[in-house]
Amino acid sequence: MLYLVIGLYLNYVNYSGPLLEIEVEKEDGKWGVTQPYYKDWTEWESISSADVILRVDDVPMDDLNQLKYKTKIVAANKITIMKPNGEIKDIHIKHLDVPHQFYYILVFPACYYLLTLFITIYLHFNQKNTKLTNLLILFMLTVSLAYVSSGVASRLNGIGIIVNRSSMVLCLVVLLHFLRDYYSFIKTNWVFTNNIKFFYIFPGIAFLLGCLSIFYPASYYFLSDVVLVLSFMLLIIILSILLLSYFKYRLPQLKILLSSILIPFMPFLFLYALPSIFFDTYILSGEASSLFLLLTPFSFIFTQLAERLFDIEYHITRLRYYVIFSLVFTLWFTVGLYWIAQKYLTISVITCISFFTFTSLVVLFYIKEKVDYRKRKILFSTKGDYIHQLYTAVDRIGKTITLNALLEKFVQEVSLHLELEHVFVLTYDFNTKQFTSTVEGKLLINPTLMEDLKLGEIQKIDKVYLAFLHQDARCKRALVLVHNNSIHLKDEELLWLELLLLYVNNFIENTKMVEELLEELKHMRQADDSQLPWLNKLLWLRFEEEKYQLAQELHDTNLQEQLHIAREVDVLVNAKDPTDIQQKLVKVHKQMVTSLHELRAYCENLKPPLLDTLGLNAALEKLIRKVTERASFELIYSIDRLYLEDERMNLMIYRLFQELLNNALKHSYATTVEIHLQEANDGFEIIYKDDGVGCNVENIIVTESMGIRGMQERVKAFNGHFYIDSQVNEGIFIRITVREGSDTLDYDAYSG
Repeated sequence: MLYLVIGLYLNYVNYSGPLLEIEVEKEDGKWGVTQPYYKDWTEWESISSADVILRVDDVPMDDLNQLKYKTKIVAANKITIMKPNGEIKDIHIKHLDVPHQFYYILVFPACYYLLTLFITIYLHFNQKNTKLTNLLILFMLTVSLAYVSSGVASRLNGIGIIVNRSSMVLCLVVLLHFLRDYYSFIKTNWVFTNNIKFFYIFPGIAFLLGCLSIFYPASYYFLSDVVLVLSFMLLIIILSILLLSYFKYRLPQLKILLSSILIPFMPFLFLYALPSIFFDTYILSGEASSLFLLLTPFSFIFTQLAERLFDIEYHITRLRYYVIFSLVFTLWFTVGLYWIAQKYLTISVITCISFFTFTSLVVLFYIKEKVDYRKRKILFSTKGDYIHQLYTAVDRIGKTITLNALLEKFVQEVSLHLELEHVFVLTYDFNTKQFTSTVEGKLLINPTLMEDLKLGEIQKIDKVYLAFLHQDARCKRALVLVHNNSIHLKDEELLWLELLLLYVNNFIENTKMVEELLEELKHMRQADDSQLPWLNKLLWLRFEEEKYQLAQELHDTNLQEQLHIAREVDVLVNAKDPTDIQQKLVKVHKQMVTSLHELRAYCENLKPPLLDTLGLNAALEKLIRKVTERASFELIYSIDRLYLEDERMNLMIYRLFQELLNNALKHSYATTVEIHLQEANDGFEIIYKDDGVGCNVENIIVTESMGIRGMQERVKAFNGHFYIDSQVNEGIFIRITVREGSDTLDYDAYSG
């Protein structure tokens, strides 16, 4: 209310009369013009130094109160002058007669006053009961009053002088107070005194100095300089605190705070102050460059409007992303516009068009983002990759094996990503109508809200967000996120949470099935210590399947050879002509030796003897020599020496080599085959490739040909990764990666 009353009065005074700032001097009892501030206006009104000013607003010059402070006609609605020829002329002044002061003294302060009012009201009603928010609101209001009262103080209005000098110092003290509490909020050590209340003496001093200026007009300039020194001291203290803290802690929040104070001073310093000091001119007028100083409180406003106190980095990075794209196009557009229409458009018009284009593009990007989210569910965030974070969270949650562990991990992921401290799962039992929670303490939730909550729905109620998680015949689970009216989740965060809830809903179903199966197995084992019947049956069927495959292979190879030898011997036994029997026996003997070698090789395939005696490398070298003797292709290979703790992996590696090389012999029709065994972190990697006929990956997986399914199962048994890539007439590439102790469950073959 105080802001409203004072602000309305100040704006009224600003509107009461145009600000002129005409320097005058009394000579021979007459007041003449020495230095007009708005030279264009005085020339337009034909006011010269030879004119004598008689009255201002019908008040004689000798009685004018303004001249008690400084020899200037500060503000006036009417000036009565006498020309050198004795002509007396009344000059009526309107605000638009001096457009420069109309915008900078009346329009901009009034707009700034109203904008500050609306934003502080918004903050008050959307960020309740927060000391930081209250200090931020007070800071913004005092900056606004300091700006609005500057024009009134220039008119030498007593209330304007007091408000201007008090608020100039008060806004900096409030900012210092805000910083002290904000350091506590981000859990950072405050590098200055904690006794901030002492500094509130300074606004009181400024108030007294303002009052003194009214009663002693001659001290106006001196007391004004004292207030400026106080303000400068406070500003130096604030900047020193921020600089020291930033270089000490390197926190991004402190960097943003420092930038929000320093950046608004840059245009004023480099466009007005320094050029005026060194070159006695300026690039941008003091009134225009001082407008940038007003961005200081609005940078704090922007951080608060981020819906979470000082979650500014998300908005800053997104704004930077849009500004870069808009700026590039605007520069291109401006160059083209200047080149095409430079004869018809002035530089100022082209500048205005470019600025309008730039701001329109930035706004358009924001609108497109909202439309993409609403209509197409497209996530945008330069803060981080939400999709990657979602996959990471799902991967971590999916590694749990019990329902309680799953819910606990889920709560941790949500709390970590959304930066919320109070997150828990609430379970509502339909039979008992009771709530249970994963945390201690009770939170009153209307059972009707729980019952009406639908899949994928997230509701904001009272002080919490309530999100549907899972439901079965017995109970319903919801995720509760406590916000206490101080946090509002952004659209991207809500969609991330919605997708994660759908994943976790499926996880809960699967975890419950696993738990039920484990419980059933435990119950069956307690009921009967002997091996489970269904497991015996499964193992028996697997053994029978393996025996059938062994029998089939022996029948098709070695047994057929043995039958052929038996028929040859039978012919010799019953032969009536004894000639050439010796030669025929030698031939049969060779066949028998060859058959025995094949049978021995078959046995070695079933159980490689070198694997246990000389190790994996020797067994693989022998296998490769045998393949090389039979192969029609060039075989390129390398075998690293592995140091594996799990000796079962040696047999698995041997079988994989065996299967890959057999496939090369039987199916590849290649001219060159490469196979490499390489040491990897905590495991090994097998690389196989050839330039043969290739195949369609989907077909060989479906038909289970070429032993692909068998190799996959072996790799799967050790939690490894099996990758296959092939096209018809383009050869085949296979990579197998296994790590000891790995919990990776990526077993499926797929086409690259």
